[in-house]
Amino acid sequence: MYPEYVVAPDRFEGNSFLLRSYYPGDGPALAEAVNGSYTHLRRFMTWSKPHTSVEEAEVLVRQFRGRYLLAEDFVIGIFDPTEHQLWGGTGFHLRLGPLSEARAEIGMWIRASEVGRGLGAAALRGMIQWGFTVWPWQYLAWRCHSENVASARTALSAGMRLVERRRDDRDEGRADTLIFGMARAEWRGAP
Repeated sequence: MYPEYVVAPDRFEGNSFLLRSYYPGDGPALAEAVNGSYTHLRRFMTWSKPHTSVEEAEVLVRQFRGRYLLAEDFVIGIFDPTEHQLWGGTGFHLRLGPLSEARAEIGMWIRASEVGRGLGAAALRGMIQWGFTVWPWQYLAWRCHSENVASARTALSAGMRLVERRRDDRDEGRADTLIFGMARAEWRGAP
């Protein structure tokens, strides 16, 4: 059994990016990133909408920060190394069970202007490394729509393996959901 609460680590510095919890004041950066990426995000990110105001985004980042501190959900921004621009979002989400089970799902989106330069794969490798060295995670999962080829490729390039293909009858096209996973013990052998 693992702890029911964790003092969550706040930041991870990759070679070309920074992963960190959102702070009050990050709302303008979030609004700018999601508004400029709506066309890119809308197909697979059901939360996206045509316009998010700075005020709405500021409320979101404050909610993210509160839930982070309470160890309820760990939403993380992907920033440029200077922290002047938000390049995307990720997080360790407790969708697989409570924190005490030490299992989390990693979610991710990348802003349209940064797509295609390897940021998603690098950020996922960073999340896995951070998750298995500093966080208490014993198992990490990644879920994507079966038609989101780039997302599936990202998971595979980070060393995750396909563990399940789940039929999603809610989608009109009856597309499947792909679930990738990696246990801490498997991580050392990953590419």
